[in-house]
Amino acid sequence: MASLVCGSLAFDTITDFPGRFAEQILPDQVHILNVSFLVPTLRREYGGCAGNIAYNLNALGGQAVVLAAVGGDGTGYLAHLSQLGIDVSAVLTDSDSYTAQAMIITDRDNNQITAFHPGAMQSAHQIGLPAREDIRLAIVGPDGREAMLRHARDLKAAGIPFIFDPGQGLPMFNGEELRAFIAQATWVAVNDYEARMLCERTGLSLAQIADSHLEGLLVTLGAEGCDVWVKGHCTRVAGVKADAVVDPTGCGDAFRGGLLYGLEQGWPLERCVELGNRLGALKIGHRGGQNHPIDRAAWGCAPR
Repeated sequence: MASLVCGSLAFDTITDFPGRFAEQILPDQVHILNVSFLVPTLRREYGGCAGNIAYNLNALGGQAVVLAAVGGDGTGYLAHLSQLGIDVSAVLTDSDSYTAQAMIITDRDNNQITAFHPGAMQSAHQIGLPAREDIRLAIVGPDGREAMLRHARDLKAAGIPFIFDPGQGLPMFNGEELRAFIAQATWVAVNDYEARMLCERTGLSLAQIADSHLEGLLVTLGAEGCDVWVKGHCTRVAGVKADAVVDPTGCGDAFRGGLLYGLEQGWPLERCVELGNRLGALKIGHRGGQNHPIDRAAWGCAPR
């Protein structure tokens, strides 16, 4: 069984600001904002939601197939994923564009400011579903607007259950479009901020969204864990205390990798979420979205 991971492949340029954004930004002066942050550290990492989710799913023993687009500078990234055993045969290369780029500044409270250049991601709608008989599950994550719309429609038409994970792409869609995504999806996963925006744009409460055909609505709460909504009822799955807090980049993607793995295994939804919470706590102790080691045997995951 394979899981299709639709979303972005990107390079993350990550910097750390040793102060607090709140101490540098004057609320009454935001209309003339002109702020510079001194960032003594800088590194470049493999990232993007599709790459990060696939990394975690693969490390747990799942089978990830990435559906995404890279630019002419993405050859090394594809080689990196291939070496991990991740299927990148459905990735489009747009030689006239750069691979998507995220420039991230993290302050001492783990708040983040990100500038994102979509690059080749804007061509991702040109890719159809791969011709594979073993794809039984999928996730539609942040990607080009047209790509997210197309891939949700294609998965629904193919009868493949999928997680709708709008992430940073949520503001691109109006209420009608978001309601259509929900209607096509089997599960919806958002963080608490995205959940509020989803409710505002659709005019629906979380209970109303969950009290539908959906098998689950998941609202992640960072260190507090995750609210699991099923048929209008909410259960809080407690968070996992991290051994170290180093870099929050990719924690949500790690959670989704664990969620996909559990769903692949046929686990109850709350057990899937528990694994996702553990992965998020592990990831935050490592820099970048794809550098945390996962010992499958120690985590009780099935062998390949």
